[in-house]
Amino acid sequence: MKVYTKTGDGGMTSLFGGKRVSKNDLRLETYGTIDELNAVIGLAVVKVESEKSKELLIKIQNDLFVAGSDLAAPNENAKYPIPRIKKEMVEFLEEQIDEIDSQIPQLKNFILPGGTEGASVLNIARTICRRAERKTVALKEIEKINEMVIVYLNRLSDFLFELARFENFITNTPERNWQK
Repeated sequence: MKVYTKTGDGGMTSLFGGKRVSKNDLRLETYGTIDELNAVIGLAVVKVESEKSKELLIKIQNDLFVAGSDLAAPNENAKYPIPRIKKEMVEFLEEQIDEIDSQIPQLKNFILPGGTEGASVLNIARTICRRAERKTVALKEIEKINEMVIVYLNRLSDFLFELARFENFITNTPERNWQK
C-alpha cells in the first residue's frame, strides 16, 4: 500500500464514509490537533522517568486514535464500524488522576509549567489537549459529534497536569510557584 494517493493534492480530503471536505475544514483541524497531541505524547513516552507513566501514556495514545477516528467519522452509518470514546475511558482517567493525586503533595499554589524534560513535554501536551478540546467544542456547535470526546479531552488535560507533577515529584524536582 502506498502512503501517497494524490487525491488530496487539490486541498480536499475524504472523511470516513467518503464525503469530500476541504483540508481546512474544522472537523479535520480538530482531529488533526488530536493527532498533534498524540505525537507529543509519543515524545513524552521517551522523556518520562516512570515506567507506569510510560504505560499509561501508550494506552492514552491508543485512546487518542479512537478519539480521532470518532471525530473523523461523522455518523453512525459509516461503512465500517468506528470505535467511539466511551464513558469507561473517562472513568479510567479519573481513576488514574485520583491515584496520582494520592501520591503527590497537595497543590496549594499556581505552579509554573516545567521541571524535568518529561514533565515539560507533558505540560506541552496538556496545552495541546486544551486546544483540541476547544476545537472539539467549536465543532460540536456546528455539527453532531460524540460529546464524550469533549469530556475525555477535558479529563485528559487534568491527567497530563497531574502526571507532570508526579514526574517532578518522583525525581525530586521542585515545583516553581507562580509569583504574583
